[in-house]
Amino acid sequence: MREIGVGLIGYGLGGRAFHAPYVGVTPGMTLRAVVSRDADKVHADLPGMRVVPDVGALLAEPGIDLVIVSSPDALHAEHALAAIAAGKHVLVDKPFATTLADARHVAAAAEVGGRLLTVFQNRRWDSDFRTLKRLIAQGALGEIVQFESHFDRWRPVPAALWKEARVGGAWLDLGPHLVDQALQLFGMPEAISADLATLREAAPAPDYFHVTLRYPGRRVILHASKLVADHGLRFAVHGTAGSWIKHGTEPQEAAAVAGLTPGEGDWGFDPVPGMLTRGDGGGAAPAANERGDYRLFWDALAAAIRGAGPNPVPAGEAIAVMEVLEAGLLSAAEGRVVGL
Repeated sequence: MREIGVGLIGYGLGGRAFHAPYVGVTPGMTLRAVVSRDADKVHADLPGMRVVPDVGALLAEPGIDLVIVSSPDALHAEHALAAIAAGKHVLVDKPFATTLADARHVAAAAEVGGRLLTVFQNRRWDSDFRTLKRLIAQGALGEIVQFESHFDRWRPVPAALWKEARVGGAWLDLGPHLVDQALQLFGMPEAISADLATLREAAPAPDYFHVTLRYPGRRVILHASKLVADHGLRFAVHGTAGSWIKHGTEPQEAAAVAGLTPGEGDWGFDPVPGMLTRGDGGGAAPAANERGDYRLFWDALAAAIRGAGPNPVPAGEAIAVMEVLEAGLLSAAEGRVVGL
């Protein structure tokens, strides 16, 4: 089995916690070079790793088959296009791009070039989301009529980081996760209504969103705010057979940031079960959690590159997310419901 050589663009939180550690534990993948202006930071985690100053230097490195784009959002399309032009497969961090047009341009280039293009929608492999999918498949909730998904935080003082000022604010930061999960469960909505706001003093971009996706007989609510001290609520899902309420934070990100190796110990185990309440009067009881495991994405990606399995997040699915995100921006700007 030939090794898949990997080049990583960017070594911020994404590169350090979500990409490099997983490449390191994925059979048949080897991280060969990292683009970073801070070689010492890279070498603190990855002694001896080749660090190059820019994307051009990375693409000139021998033995790189897959390029991971984990640069600032505004550079995603530019860097993905450069990698595709150099004949590389590409994994783009979320958001896919800052505009729908750019996302479609990248997807078209990959199709013409015959390169695999995927987007890092890792939250499909969260413990809580995998648990919810199981409950739905089992019929424990019946037909879902109201679905609430929260990514709230307590960060009352804006940090002096580019991420705080990103185009679209929290909607293009956290929204891609919540939208992707909703589309995985329910498909494309008929319409969207979005409220984006800047609630923290001196925040440079929206730090709050409350978005409703409209489906026949169903409403999907996506919500995030950075001014929520009690931010434990993750899901509130109500169906014709029961409700499931989930609190707690998916543990994989914190474990990776703490320097643990993916798969180590009780990796992906969420100790806080959601409560399942039956609508037939059967009462409420904890619902056992599935284990979260982002390694499933990486294993699937390696198989897809070798032609042994499907792309774990096809470009078409990522473009659908971008369509919803862009419609949300329009809805918020014009104060109206936007059809999809």
